[in-house]
Amino acid sequence: MQYSDIDENDRKLIAKAEEILERNYDDPRHTVGAAVLCDSGKIYAGVNIESCGYGPCAEPIAIGAAISNGERRIKSIVAVAKPDNPHTVMSPCGNCRQLLYDYFPDCMVIITHNNEVVKVKARELIPDAYGNFD
Repeated sequence: MQYSDIDENDRKLIAKAEEILERNYDDPRHTVGAAVLCDSGKIYAGVNIESCGYGPCAEPIAIGAAISNGERRIKSIVAVAKPDNPHTVMSPCGNCRQLLYDYFPDCMVIITHNNEVVKVKARELIPDAYGNFD
């Protein structure tokens, strides 16, 4: 995988994900915040929705907010967890990786790798991926 260092825009995106989590943290229902940076420069954020059946992760909530507001291209995405300071930057789950691959395979995903916050293209998170749009 080709990891890249994060920049100031990435740090702003992380801060937005932390902000949405802090405003809405409610253990065990809302424990993850996510934010997406779109090509327009706008940032959209969301928190996970926990239920006994299926609760969507924070990433699809943030992506859905962006799409619902007319955005069609996402530059980068991040998810954070825990009410700690600093928050834990998370790697997306398998379902979120597939969602990113299907919708935004070239967006940068900010993750923690070897105890360092880095970014990587969404398509690299699923080796030999299957997608309807390849």
